Amino acid sequence: MARLSSINTNNRRKKMAEKFANRRQKLKDIVSNQELSLDERIQATIKLSELPRNSSKTRFRNRCEVSGRPRAFYRKFRMSRIALRELGSLGMIPGLTKSSW
Repeated sequence: MARLSSINTNNRRKKMAEKFANRRQKLKDIVSNQELSLDERIQATIKLSELPRNSSKTRFRNRCEVSGRPRAFYRKFRMSRIALRELGSLGMIPGLTKSSW
């Protein structure tokens, strides 16, 4: 089990990224628009840099829903390889069977 503080920090980052997503996208559109003047684009860049760092969606990490483990994460199942194998062996995941030969 991952530390609870790490899980909570990650959840806070995810909420903040969702909160600032529209504002961040508008500023990025202004910065990348070549038709606008250089001053407007620079002002947009400054405003973008003043936003909180944790509002960027690259700051949060995919974590296992079961254990909170940050590594070996399967996006399709939203869990780590360890939890996936354990729950798959118990038959808790529909359509997943442990292979043996």
